[in-house]
Amino acid sequence: MTDLYRVLPEEVDELVTNMGQPRYRADQLLHMLYHEFPKDMSDMRQIPSEMRKVLSSAGYTIGSANEIHRVVSEDRQTTKLLLKLGDGTLIETVLMQYRKGNSHPRSTICVSTQVGCQMGCTFCATGQMGFERNLKAEEIVAQVLHFASVLQEREEHVTNIVFMGMGEPLANYAETIRAVRLLTHARAFGLGQRHITISTVGVMKGIDSLADEDLQIGLAISLHAPNDELRRKLVPTAGPNSVKDLISATRSYFKKTGRRVTLEYALIDGINDSPEIAAELGMLLKGNGAHVNLIPVNPTAGGFKRPRWKRITEFERVLRESGVNCTVRVEKGSEISAACGQLRTDMTKNF
Repeated sequence: MTDLYRVLPEEVDELVTNMGQPRYRADQLLHMLYHEFPKDMSDMRQIPSEMRKVLSSAGYTIGSANEIHRVVSEDRQTTKLLLKLGDGTLIETVLMQYRKGNSHPRSTICVSTQVGCQMGCTFCATGQMGFERNLKAEEIVAQVLHFASVLQEREEHVTNIVFMGMGEPLANYAETIRAVRLLTHARAFGLGQRHITISTVGVMKGIDSLADEDLQIGLAISLHAPNDELRRKLVPTAGPNSVKDLISATRSYFKKTGRRVTLEYALIDGINDSPEIAAELGMLLKGNGAHVNLIPVNPTAGGFKRPRWKRITEFERVLRESGVNCTVRVEKGSEISAACGQLRTDMTKNF
């Protein structure tokens, strides 16, 4: 069985012409899939019934991710879904919206690429979950299309996608890249490449490969510490020279792609949030050109807490005075377990 949401447009062309159908049927099929969100073959009324029968008999299906739980933040701007895939696997995806006045909201979908994660980050709910399996490209795409359908009903649309949900995207490299190509292809979902960001904890081989993909997507690297000793406490899978290697990777990625890298830094109370550590980070990054995104950590079962606001702003001040460009990420959805893996961890207790 092959999910049609796995098939690239060029492959759809070949599939349709090999069936003896005219070329325009491929465009009809792709439009139906990515803009009308059919649940099964019978929903694609623009496609001749005989063609639908041939597709079905050849083993083509339309996969779906069924929503089994939804939570919405108090300000209505963050929605988190628990989705069930065809094999019963549970994954989560998040919609974050940013509204200014009456203008169209920026609507960002945060997608998962794995069920669980092998990286083992001590402050991350998914990292403490263990690893189950990689998601397929079509299962990644399904998360976006589910929210795209929700937004369409509101006369809104997806504006950005971030690969920052459950799992390490670059540890599932081939499927992640296939999903990116499906989501950015003009004849498929059609989102601009510059509206997509992949976040990695530091899979060096994946970063190098991504730089050679000829994609204008953003890259965010989770740094979390200015030295290897502290970073290994937070990211147990980090290599002995991971900080130096990651800083080198930001320069290399920028040189190859012209795209500035974002360094993500989860601020954890009493762990990596002191002014002294901020000064060390400032010395490390001075003149690097990367942008630092400071992220007050979401509380998880590991007992980690976010710093007081005064502590956060002091860390930001020290970095800025060191000449480092940085911002503090706007908190979205902490009251609805919007940190990666939290909703799934909570809900699986009931399944």
